[in-house]
Amino acid sequence: MSPAATPSRATQEFVPIKEVRDGIVILKDGSLRAVLMASSINLALKSNDEQDAVMTQFQNFLNSLEFSVQFFIESRKLDIRPYIALLEERLAGEMDDLMKLQIREYIAFIRDFTERANIMNKNFFIVVPYDPALVARKGGGAGAISSLVGGGGATTNTPLSDEQFEEYRSQLEQRTGTIEQGLIRTGVRVVPLGTEELIELFYKLFNPGELEKPIALAR
Repeated sequence: MSPAATPSRATQEFVPIKEVRDGIVILKDGSLRAVLMASSINLALKSNDEQDAVMTQFQNFLNSLEFSVQFFIESRKLDIRPYIALLEERLAGEMDDLMKLQIREYIAFIRDFTERANIMNKNFFIVVPYDPALVARKGGGAGAISSLVGGGGATTNTPLSDEQFEEYRSQLEQRTGTIEQGLIRTGVRVVPLGTEELIELFYKLFNPGELEKPIALAR
């Protein structure tokens, strides 16, 4: 084993995720997670009656749930570098001197504004759990989720068979359907994350420093 491989293995021991299969996160304790991305609502732009209606519908939605869910907000500083790189590419190919001047001034304005305003980009997620072991013991909900990436229960080495996975995924899909129907009444739209989106999400969560590294403009 090379020295470089040791830290990687040690790091993986702290990651509770066993695998991501067909848009479903399988944790090391045998429980499953589906992750939905949700749209946002600007309550400040709504009237008092509309705000009350939204809050009432959301309260009814929460009261109707027979299982626990986790609402997770990802808040990151807006990465303006891809947009700046695009503008600089446009500047390099521009022949008109007046247009070049305007592009330079616009780039300077965008850089100054984003540095002073500290603009944040927020994404909203809903984590839907299904724990076969807990359901078998209690015959009810899947219990509370401590964290989107937090440790679960004891690690299990028993792999899921295809039949078990399809059965559990069916249960998760029923739960995500309940979430979607309930939130539609509040004006919130949700979409399930696929395998690639989940891998990207968890990679960013476990590697926050990667966003600070320089990027190369794709050509």
